[in-house]
Amino acid sequence: MFISNAYAQSAPAAAAGGAESTLLSLLPLVLMFVVLYFIMIRPQMKRQKEHKAMIEALAKGDEVVVAGGLVGRVSRMGDSILHVEIADGVEIQVQRPSVLQVLPKGTFK
Repeated sequence: MFISNAYAQSAPAAAAGGAESTLLSLLPLVLMFVVLYFIMIRPQMKRQKEHKAMIEALAKGDEVVVAGGLVGRVSRMGDSILHVEIADGVEIQVQRPSVLQVLPKGTFK
């Protein structure tokens, strides 16, 4: 009684441009993904590759910084475990991926 009936009208002009409007509506999403890839994903993959190469190149006697902030010299090496000497007669065992950085020789005394 108080509400009038609403009838749908056909829009033949909108049906013809439907595919084009769909592409235009997806364009910002695709553009955001491309920007995200070049700003975040690609640099992270590069850092991971560099870290993996550094871990594989570790050798006995290298001076390293471990994830906890400890600085020491690699004394023994296993497949997945490193023995790092942090002081005279004090060795700790750490996993290879926990090595953050290889220091120049002579840094750790």
